[in-house]
Amino acid sequence: MIIAAPHTTNWDFPMMLALAKVSGIKLTWLGKNELFRGPMGPLMRKLGGVPVVRDKAGTMVADLVAEFAKQERLRLIVPAEGTRSRSEYWKSGFYRIARGADVPILFGFIDHASHSGGFGPAMLPTADVHADMDQVRAFYAGKAGLRPGNSGIPRLAEEDR
Repeated sequence: MIIAAPHTTNWDFPMMLALAKVSGIKLTWLGKNELFRGPMGPLMRKLGGVPVVRDKAGTMVADLVAEFAKQERLRLIVPAEGTRSRSEYWKSGFYRIARGADVPILFGFIDHASHSGGFGPAMLPTADVHADMDQVRAFYAGKAGLRPGNSGIPRLAEEDR
């Protein structure tokens, strides 16, 4: 499981794909179903895309956990913020998938402030969401998207429960 953050513009997607290509990493990524319609569909699939019907939530986490069990090497990258706009919470799917599949979370980033990008450390999530997210926050502290005002502090709603 790979986090792609910060995610503040449409340019983050091709930049992360290019970074993965240069690094020799073949990614699988989730995209809204609309990206896969028409003539762009075959290209998006060839680039590793998997369409997601966003109004049919409910089984996606379980389906992806099962996919990790089936494949020897699956490198699923998820923009954990879930949007290019500022939001109070990150989407927790990346965390729930990693826990369910018992796979590490790798921190991927593109930092426009330093004009750098790459893949940071990996973390195997535990039952302590607060401690795990403290590691995520520590890594992403100081990393800025192209539009820094569109990014919030890494935080899951589960931390408030």
